[in-house]
Amino acid sequence: MTENPPPLTPFDFDPPEPLTCSLFHLEVLGPEHNDRDYEAWTSSMDHIHASPGFENWKWPHPMTLDENMADMEMHFREYGERTGFTYSILDGHEVIGCVYIYPPKPEQDHLDARVRSWVRVSRADMDSAVRVELRTWLATSWPFERTDY
Repeated sequence: MTENPPPLTPFDFDPPEPLTCSLFHLEVLGPEHNDRDYEAWTSSMDHIHASPGFENWKWPHPMTLDENMADMEMHFREYGERTGFTYSILDGHEVIGCVYIYPPKPEQDHLDARVRSWVRVSRADMDSAVRVELRTWLATSWPFERTDY
């Protein structure tokens, strides 16, 4: 039997409003993003694997649209359980990437959270701006003092 991971934040902590800035906005990742998310990452797998923090990840790997939907539902469930916070990065309605906020690995007990983000290859020029905006949002709106991003 697998135990559920502990929440990343206390249950009385209200996650901040998703970031909105002049270049993009965030939405909590959920099933409604499936088609757009799938198109974004499947067109950008090599670029994502070259992004900081994704070099050794097993994902992305080929999946079906239905398998991607299962991932969307898992991320949405984790958000409700406070065990992970995943956001879709959008420019208007176009999914241009994702950001993942998760607990540190057991060997990273000196950290409060692990953060990873990616942008689709066609928007690679935004990668650094996205990271800057996300770092500020994490520092000012979340209860984390030490993150790995």
